[in-house]
Amino acid sequence: MSEAVDVVVVGAGQAGLSSAYHLARAGIGHVVLDHAPLPGGAWQFRWPSLTYGKVHGMHALPGMELTGADPLRPSSAVIGEYFAAYERRFGLDVRRPVDVTAVREGAGGRLRVESSAGAWSARALINATGTWDRPFWPRYPGQETFRGRQLHTADYPGPQAFAGARVVVVGGGTSAVQHLLEIAEVAADTTWVTRRPPVFRDGPFGEAEGRAAVALVDERVRRGLPPQSVVSVTGLPLNVAVRAGMASGVLDRRPVFDRITPTGVAWDDGRHVEADVILWATGFRAAIDHLAPLRLREPGGGIRVEGTRAVRDERVHLVGYGPSASTIGANRAGGAAVREIRRLLATRDPADPPAAVRTPKAAASAFGASALEPAGVGARV
Repeated sequence: MSEAVDVVVVGAGQAGLSSAYHLARAGIGHVVLDHAPLPGGAWQFRWPSLTYGKVHGMHALPGMELTGADPLRPSSAVIGEYFAAYERRFGLDVRRPVDVTAVREGAGGRLRVESSAGAWSARALINATGTWDRPFWPRYPGQETFRGRQLHTADYPGPQAFAGARVVVVGGGTSAVQHLLEIAEVAADTTWVTRRPPVFRDGPFGEAEGRAAVALVDERVRRGLPPQSVVSVTGLPLNVAVRAGMASGVLDRRPVFDRITPTGVAWDDGRHVEADVILWATGFRAAIDHLAPLRLREPGGGIRVEGTRAVRDERVHLVGYGPSASTIGANRAGGAAVREIRRLLATRDPADPPAAVRTPKAAASAFGASALEPAGVGARV
């Protein structure tokens, strides 16, 4: 048995909450399934030393600004509280913790969404699962012989855990730079290695630069290739802290090692660095394995999308994937996905029984009566 609903949203981070907001405004019945224990999306898992003031940018969710946040508080607390207040204000139906295990073809042209809390029969799906649950661990010869500690950014506990240690940080992104600048203050020694020379961006990053970066990512997903990392198209910001790290030698990058030894890392030219810890700041991949039964992947390894819609299945939208992976991009993509879903629900086989629209009273109060009119009767998305 499965519970019928018009739309299932998977994930309650920025992209998922934005999508739920627009679905509620359009009067489309939906449920949000989130695997995390608390509101806050992936932000709730960020390390305590990542304060709100260090966050590159947090674009407000639609309909409710984030104001008065203390820049010295952990970003996990600030954004977790903001997301929780947002869910309450708009009465969003978020169910957690729920692990979605598979999305497959269901009966009557619907999708069957299987989870740890049961199954849902949906006319459309918005996937907003992000990347945090799929940390990428590269493989190198000898990795299993290392006698020290290996961990990923996803498990980074903060700098104090590395006090007095010799630490190798692997990765050329923003997280690697942040980790190095923190760890260097307490560690016995740090070494930074990357596969490619890091590209630093000096000067402003405005709207034109942002559009150009998004266009590069969009071009890849339109070809069915996996999205690139953000830093690969934006570069690393050359701010005061980064300049200081370069001047002190902390951000003196070396090419990545060729193998791992029991006591450190080594290069084929004979160089060797002793290490107690290897910290893999090597990024994440899209968490989309639960969509595998729908066979949406292209030969290039990614899901080809037009806007937010999966080209291979018009019922599936990916928000926060590829060009919409930024906080502002996720907001816009949520609205765009719901506009397409409204058209889809209006044009699909009328014999398909409609799911009941379940819009909590709290949401009706927050939006105002006119914003909750059924689709096609003046509702704005």
